[in-house]
Amino acid sequence: MNQKTRNILFMVSSIAVIIGAAMPLFMIKLPWIPYVYAIGAAGMAVCRLTFRYKGKNFRLKRLYHIETFSSLFLVASSYFMFRGDSDWIMLLTVAAALQLYTSILIPREVQKDQK
Repeated sequence: MNQKTRNILFMVSSIAVIIGAAMPLFMIKLPWIPYVYAIGAAGMAVCRLTFRYKGKNFRLKRLYHIETFSSLFLVASSYFMFRGDSDWIMLLTVAAALQLYTSILIPREVQKDQK
């Protein structure tokens, strides 16, 4: 999968995850919402699992692995959403925190690595 296709898939998947997570939080209960969330989570996981960092920077490797785990937490949270448990919110929060952490540190490390 090339980078342009991966970026488009990630953007569409992110929007699907946001829509799928926001609707139940705002008490909008529609039967197809877990499917939207699950498709988005699966798309994000595919994007993360198909990307491999080939550099030598150990910290960047670790950060990319953390990103992969955050997308797997999203997939796990979609399972709990289908079951009707409220545990999906906890996994979504953990995934969002990990994603925020990596989205701040990865560009910083890439900039350091290029110098």
